[in-house]
Amino acid sequence: MLFVGMAIFSGLYTTQALLPVLVKDVGLSTTEAALTVSAATGALSLCVVPASILSERFGRGRVLIIASLAAAAVGLVVPLAANSTQLILLRGLQGALMSGAPATAMAWLAEELAAADLARAMGIYIAGTSVGGLTGRLIPTFAVEHTSWRGAIWASAVVSLGFALATVVLLPKQRNFHPKRISLRGESAAIFRHWRTPQLAGLFVVAFIAMGAFVSMYNFIGFRLIDNFGVPPVLAGFAFLFYLSGTWASARAGHLIARFGRRATLIGSSGLMAGGALATIGPLPVALAGLLALTTGFFAAHSTASGWVGALATADRAEASSMYVCCYYLGSSLVGAATGAIFDRVSWGLYASILAALSATIALIATKFSD
Repeated sequence: MLFVGMAIFSGLYTTQALLPVLVKDVGLSTTEAALTVSAATGALSLCVVPASILSERFGRGRVLIIASLAAAAVGLVVPLAANSTQLILLRGLQGALMSGAPATAMAWLAEELAAADLARAMGIYIAGTSVGGLTGRLIPTFAVEHTSWRGAIWASAVVSLGFALATVVLLPKQRNFHPKRISLRGESAAIFRHWRTPQLAGLFVVAFIAMGAFVSMYNFIGFRLIDNFGVPPVLAGFAFLFYLSGTWASARAGHLIARFGRRATLIGSSGLMAGGALATIGPLPVALAGLLALTTGFFAAHSTASGWVGALATADRAEASSMYVCCYYLGSSLVGAATGAIFDRVSWGLYASILAALSATIALIATKFSD
């Protein structure tokens, strides 16, 4: 499951680090360049529920492996795009194929592992997503210094393919899966049933808010570092290295849950996010410490909430996990867009305070939960 997370998320954000290069060398507009990222994440959010439905019929492991391999294969084709339209469409196809992994990963773990092991295993999977997100940004950043944007994307795709092949070799055969007949009416009923479960609905909202606040911070922290502190753009890009704290936090979340419970861990994690957002208002050392705190808190909260969904949804687990993932990426798109419009109109202090308020909202929601 660690390699599943790395395979998918190393490919999902592979063009994000290359946006200035795509604008300068390829002649894309800034909007077109940004679409190479949003096309992948948008297609993933749209396809995650259908992918989870297919896993109910054909098996979680099969969907996980096909999604990882197919997305990596398309990643090898992306550099061959002849124009911006082809590049955006290929990225959208790649995101759609990726949807099979996040749609079924939580359900696979919940079905195959004992309840006592679920939180730690989910933390390992989330750690893989953070490592994948980091490598998907850093590999193209370093590669483009020595080759073209095509070579940089290809280098990242080769790494993703390696992670996918490791998944094929290491993923155990599923033992507890029982296929069921699927129908549009039955699957729709399952999804609505999850939304009528207050705690599951609350966790879906938590995913939306947490990812929205997290992406909003990383979308614009570079402007803060460059414009307010005079950090060179290349060094500002190294802010993504803070993702490594997410790797530790995701794996550590299981230990915290075992000691304090899911509710307390989620409240504490979201509080760390809020405090971290406010700290970015301070001088450079404090701002960097705040970014580190927010990143750590986000991944701990995400690991806790996603594992909680798998534990609560005793039936139709794939639909529950896919709805969580759908809300997660909708938060990235919608909250990220909304805060982007706000960013141009307010000071950084007010912007960071808005993100802190969003993070604090997670804690307020979590107080209504029971372990």
